[in-house]
Amino acid sequence: MAALRTVAGLLGASLLLAQAPAAKAEDRALLVGIGTYENLPEDMYLHGPKNDVKAIEGLLTGTLSFKPQAIRVLTDDKASREAILSSFDEWLIAGTVPGDRIYFYFSGHGLQVKDASNDEEDGMDEALSTYDIKAGEADWANVVLDDDLEALLEKMKGRAVTLVIDACHSGTISRALSAEKLSGMSGARYLPRPFAQASKDKVTRGLRIDLGVVDKPAELTAAGVTAWSAAAPYQVAWDDVRLPIEDRHGVFTSAYVAGYKPSESDGNANGLVSNAELFQYVTTKSKEYCSAQENCDNLDPQLESVPGVLGTSVAKPEPYRTEQTATATDQQQGKPEPIYQETKVDAAAATAYVDANPVTAIGDIIGKADTGDVTISLDTGSALKNGQPFKISVTSKYDGHLILLDVNGKGVATQIFPNEMAQKTTPLSAGSTLTIPDDYYGFDFEADGSGENMLVAIVVGDDLDLQDVAPAAQGLNTELDARKRLSEIVAKLGKTWTGDTENRGLRWSLGTLKYTIE
Repeated sequence: MAALRTVAGLLGASLLLAQAPAAKAEDRALLVGIGTYENLPEDMYLHGPKNDVKAIEGLLTGTLSFKPQAIRVLTDDKASREAILSSFDEWLIAGTVPGDRIYFYFSGHGLQVKDASNDEEDGMDEALSTYDIKAGEADWANVVLDDDLEALLEKMKGRAVTLVIDACHSGTISRALSAEKLSGMSGARYLPRPFAQASKDKVTRGLRIDLGVVDKPAELTAAGVTAWSAAAPYQVAWDDVRLPIEDRHGVFTSAYVAGYKPSESDGNANGLVSNAELFQYVTTKSKEYCSAQENCDNLDPQLESVPGVLGTSVAKPEPYRTEQTATATDQQQGKPEPIYQETKVDAAAATAYVDANPVTAIGDIIGKADTGDVTISLDTGSALKNGQPFKISVTSKYDGHLILLDVNGKGVATQIFPNEMAQKTTPLSAGSTLTIPDDYYGFDFEADGSGENMLVAIVVGDDLDLQDVAPAAQGLNTELDARKRLSEIVAKLGKTWTGDTENRGLRWSLGTLKYTIE
């Protein structure tokens, strides 16, 4: 029987070493909240935006360390189309240079208008409302189009840009909701097209999945844009109608702000709230709200960025140290191991923080909690001796396609499954157990090296093509950068599933097992 040395003990060092602190960047933020409108009836007003803007301003000046003078706030009658667009130009763009940090927040109505530039597959432009929005002869006028935002974001290349949009941007809502129907949906953050008539057809999936107000997410995220939005392109965003009118917030904004507290969203309890953990927290809270509301079918917040952002902290964590990964000599001398490291995801990103321990960082990258839907076991138990043979067993409560990775303390991963040696290539069946290796492989796994390691099993319930992130050809023998590969997998799982009648988030479950080798 040939011996396979699995990931524990493979050569490789952590790829995210601490860097010298960067020169302090300029911060500029533009916050827009519109609840009252010059030309709309009061039943289309929103109560949450004024409170949302205050909450975001507090988040920026507190947790995110923005100076008050670096923040411009436009609310209600101060937030005309001209004021919003000119603030982008002379405040955010002219006031910053590549390497600086930009934050744009919008709370209010989202809408659609007919595409005038013929660049939309469905013939509609997504847009954000303004205070001076008005109904034209056949459509809304005085709005901020997705085309407007894309042109402005193009000018921000090289900056670390965060967009947070608490509004609707549905590609299908306008065909299903008339003003009459929407008027009965208290707190909905969506304006139907003027004179729209309710459709009798069931709402089906939209033609495009994008940032909602941005049509070219790949180009823009690569250029340094991280975009959060309250709902997927087929859903309604909401004011939280459970609260008294004067205390209302957007459902998304309330969860987004609360999720910055480690006590709320730090799933692996390392003191660092990652983007993935915040995203999972906001998603959970949004779904909890939606399940209790009669008119809310579903809520799937959206996060678009480069995959490497998922495992980075949303804010500077405490306690914080910048040492490089501790050496064996350091440990013998009793020097403390580093907790976090500074890193940069790409050239446009501001300094970010990651957990220095690659095994602990797995929770930050995945974000999702291990709820027991997928279980992993070793036939030897979780404490192995160097050179000891072992088998891995995986069981899932749900049908799905399995990805199984083994991650060691040096940040190196081995893809255990899928692989080209496995006889089983069909999806896992609910309740059945897959054991690797079985007799078909013709060899055993042997533990190699020492220290703490983690097995990560992801079971994807939808028929998603995973060849680009987990090809069988790389199974068993290829050394992978664990942070990079996990980030790519989780980023793909964060996309919207369009294979059903209605779009929704992808169905996937997680199982982990920490083990040690002596």
